Amino acid sequence: MEGSIIKGVGGFYYVSTDQGVITSKARGAFRKEGITPVVGDRVTLTLHASGYAQIDAILPRRNLLIRPAVANVDRLLIVISAHLPEPDWLLCDKLIVQAKLNHIEPVLVLNKADEADPSIREAFERDYRLFPRVVVSARTGEGLHALQDAIRGKICCFAGQSAVGKSSLMNALLPELDLPVGELTRKTDRGRHTTRHAQLWPCFGGALLDTPGFSLYEPDSFDEQLLLGCYPEFALADPCRFPGCMHRSEPGCGVKALLTDGRLSPARYERYVQIANDFTFRRKHQYD
Repeated sequence: MEGSIIKGVGGFYYVSTDQGVITSKARGAFRKEGITPVVGDRVTLTLHASGYAQIDAILPRRNLLIRPAVANVDRLLIVISAHLPEPDWLLCDKLIVQAKLNHIEPVLVLNKADEADPSIREAFERDYRLFPRVVVSARTGEGLHALQDAIRGKICCFAGQSAVGKSSLMNALLPELDLPVGELTRKTDRGRHTTRHAQLWPCFGGALLDTPGFSLYEPDSFDEQLLLGCYPEFALADPCRFPGCMHRSEPGCGVKALLTDGRLSPARYERYVQIANDFTFRRKHQYD
């Protein structure tokens, strides 16, 4: 039979099938082949008469994210706090890049709308106006229907800093989960991670993965030309003078004109330059 792995703990994999959730173990050859099943994998398995179930094969993956290990994700729900902790906009842009490089649609989610800092909301709307966006409050329920629509029929992951409200949003969407919620530390206004493992929760015709550790950014590719495709703003620009323009210091760059007419935020452009420079450095030194 076929199914999807919804959780993996201690060498056991919980596979959702037409016959319900079946506890399984991977066949021994997986270890010899260096293969590890992950949450989100579509798998085939054999259910033996003794009740023992074995995962026989992993079906082809649409994508695979490493930290945490999840597969076949459709949308990455990037959560930003409209209050505290102060948004890490560079991390947000890096997560967008990571999503797009893995053929995952990023959706920007501004949480804590009930206590929003106007400057944060303004930056959110200005810098990400070309991306799907949802403004929500896990506390009051504002915007939750729009968030449900973003999840509907898709496999979705939450991502973002600690204490932005990922687990609170999960609880608001699926109250039966009753996930533990972290609090901001008094000294640093940074949150403690509360989620311990990735798990898939079916809902709204799709599924949610509550996934810790997505603040760790490790793209698989450092091809600068692929990076350009992660910025829909660049498609608004007139053609650049030179092919392969990276929109940094090249003369005749069409993207620079977007800064003067307000179609590209200077702050987002500056973060792009940081990411592009990092891509260039890593590409040059990836074999050192």
